[in-house]
Amino acid sequence: MTGLIYMFLLPWLLFFVGFWGILFNRRSLIVILICIELLLLAVNLQLIFSSLIFDDLFGYAFSLFVLSTAAAESAIGLSLLVGYYRARGSISAETINLIKG
Repeated sequence: MTGLIYMFLLPWLLFFVGFWGILFNRRSLIVILICIELLLLAVNLQLIFSSLIFDDLFGYAFSLFVLSTAAAESAIGLSLLVGYYRARGSISAETINLIKG
């Protein structure tokens, strides 16, 4: 029974660490992207653990879709950050509102 509690506690803990990282870190865009990846990892763990408990394959299938989405998101996000750094010389989140318009 304690294993089940830890199986549900770990993804929630990772999810809230990623969520707090997004909320309270407003300086570095790379850290914000890492926190988004941590959120997706927590969802993946929850899907896999639920699939283990309920003995079905849907959690594994959805976790593959989440992994492919996370890979695409990180590739696009990092390419945007490289382009922004080349244009502005800084990737600070405080100056990101200069992109408006």
